[in-house]
Amino acid sequence: MPDRTIIEPFRIKSVEPLRFTTRAEREEALAAAGWNLFNLRAQDVIIDLLTDSGTGAMSTDQWAAVMRGDESYAGSRSYERFAEVVSDLTGYRHVIPTHQGRAAERILFHQMVVEDQVVPNNTHFDTTRANIEFQGATALDIPCAEAADVASMAPFKGDVDLDALEDALTDHDVPLVMVTITNNSGGGQPVSLANLRSVRSICDRYNTPLYLDAARFAENAWFIHAREDGCGDRSPREIAEEVFRLTDGCTMSLKKDGFGNIGGVLATNDDDLAARCRTELILTEGFPTYGGLAGRDLEALAQGLLEITDPDYLRYRVRTVAYLAEKANAAGVPTVQPPGGHAVYLDAAALLPHIPPHELPAQALANELYLDGGVRGVEIGTLMFGRPGTGGQPDEVAPHELVRLALPRRVYTQSHVDYVGEVIVSVASRAESLRGYRIAEQPRWLRHFTARLEPIGYNDPP
Repeated sequence: MPDRTIIEPFRIKSVEPLRFTTRAEREEALAAAGWNLFNLRAQDVIIDLLTDSGTGAMSTDQWAAVMRGDESYAGSRSYERFAEVVSDLTGYRHVIPTHQGRAAERILFHQMVVEDQVVPNNTHFDTTRANIEFQGATALDIPCAEAADVASMAPFKGDVDLDALEDALTDHDVPLVMVTITNNSGGGQPVSLANLRSVRSICDRYNTPLYLDAARFAENAWFIHAREDGCGDRSPREIAEEVFRLTDGCTMSLKKDGFGNIGGVLATNDDDLAARCRTELILTEGFPTYGGLAGRDLEALAQGLLEITDPDYLRYRVRTVAYLAEKANAAGVPTVQPPGGHAVYLDAAALLPHIPPHELPAQALANELYLDGGVRGVEIGTLMFGRPGTGGQPDEVAPHELVRLALPRRVYTQSHVDYVGEVIVSVASRAESLRGYRIAEQPRWLRHFTARLEPIGYNDPP
């Protein structure tokens, strides 16, 4: 019996050609990019798994919605449609559009967080952490104990450590608690409904607001539907609605589970906070009824939020990720288990034990995947999350050295996924020959985006 869960639940109506490159061309391109995959030109990439953010394909109904876009500066009917869809899904009273998720984060934290405060989360992602630290506060990661073991098959490794949350609220000045669904930095792992209910209860006892980083809320809802006791008869939409209603607000990049190429939202039930956020929005994003987005974008995002909880799509999405993880595992490449909803996370530390963390093994693996087959992923390890030390090298390494291969939504077919699997097999067969990297140049904030690297020994004298 064929595995029908991996068949694409859509037909392809428009195509974009791929440019095939040689290894020599890729070597030249990567050297010019300072061995940082973010610095590559997209035209030099064959399969682009750098991110699932803003890289998805819109549906025919979304493209039709684009034509309904009302581009009025104020009071746009497209905003009214967008706000209605978001409110119906989340239950929040105030819906504030932004041009993407990190803009929502910046506004929220600027209004709620001050110096020396602590913001707990299961695990903050890169821009979330940076926006909190920019306020002079501490972004505290408190994932559950199971998250430390990448090979563990625990079903909800995105859960918050409840005892650690109690300690944080007791010992620190906490303006809000965040929970990221799914937990991107932790391998795309979901948060259970039971855990979120417990977090809500603890926040209520300490009178502390609870907010979601809800970029992948639909994938999280699918995992609850598939894995959590008592939820198998509930639809992903019903589960998502309860998840949102357990919280006081959210930030969301709609470039993920909004099926959008651009867009984000800040939503809240706090009337005073919403007024302050709208004032700041005008300074940096635009009028509150467009928030840096065209009316056509608001229409496409509203339609995308209606489509994203379709069970057939989510079943296919999650199964495709698991399929690629199985390909990697069959080649002897360990991955974060169980597979997440949007990406496969290769365990570079396990595959490349001869490269120490300060020589960036995950970056070494990510670069070799590109050189071998033109596949661009992203390092989630010491380059992204380590703390810089002297001489350009990190003195605090990340807890894991992972390479994330994020699958854009409705973009690549199974044959593309099979090709990526073949590239993983090829690189794994000569893993012992890979060498590490050093940091040549880096900015103060979010260095992994723009840092320039060098292979170890590249400029050393003969």
